[in-house]
Amino acid sequence: MTRVSKTKLFVRDNGLSLFMFGLFFVFLIGLSIAGHYHENNQLVAHGQVVQTYMSYITSGSFIEAVFENWESEFLQMAALVLATIFLRQKGAADSKKIRGTNAVDASSRHTIIKNAFGKIVYANSLSLALIALFLISFTLHAVGGVAMYNSDAAMHGERAATVWQYVGSSQFWFESFQNWQSEFLAVGTLLVLSVYLRQQGSPQSKPLGDPDQKTG
Repeated sequence: MTRVSKTKLFVRDNGLSLFMFGLFFVFLIGLSIAGHYHENNQLVAHGQVVQTYMSYITSGSFIEAVFENWESEFLQMAALVLATIFLRQKGAADSKKIRGTNAVDASSRHTIIKNAFGKIVYANSLSLALIALFLISFTLHAVGGVAMYNSDAAMHGERAATVWQYVGSSQFWFESFQNWQSEFLAVGTLLVLSVYLRQQGSPQSKPLGDPDQKTG
C-alpha cells in the first residue's frame, strides 16, 4: 500500500474528528488574534504598554478565556454520559430504551484486563476522562482568571487576590455559570428536538420513517 493511499484511508477513517479539531484550531487562532487586538485596545485606553502576541497568549486573560469555555464543554459531556446511564428521554435518539434490555448494559466476557481495579477503571474510562478534563480546565480557568484579575487590579491600584479568593468570588462563578447554563440548554434542546425532527444521514438522528416515540 502506497503512502498516498494510507493517507487517504486515514483521512477517510478519521474525517469527522479531523474536521472538528480543524475547526477548533481555526477558531482558537481567531480567538487569540481578536483577543490580542482587544486587549491592546484596553491597554492603550489606560495608558499602558501594549503586549506582543506571544505575551498575550501566555497571559491570564487568554488562558481564562479559553479554559472558562472548555470547562463548561467537558462538564456537560461528562454529565450527559453519566445521566444517560440512569435516565431516559422517551423518543430521543441518544436515550436508552424505555423498557427492555440495552446492549450497552451487557458486560463483556472478553477483556484483556485481568485485575478487578483495572476493569472498573476501563468500564468507566470515558466519564473519568471527561471529569479529569473538566477539573483541569476548571483549575486553569481559576489560575488564568486570577492572573487577569490581578492585572486589572494593578492598573486600578487595587489589592491583588489569591487563587482561592478568586474562586470564592462572584466574578468566578458568574464566568462559570454563564457558560454552564448554555451548555445544558443546548444538550436538552438537542434531546427534545431529536424526538420530533430528523436529519437524513446523521447517526445523531433517528431514521426518517421512525415514529416520534421510538427511543434510542
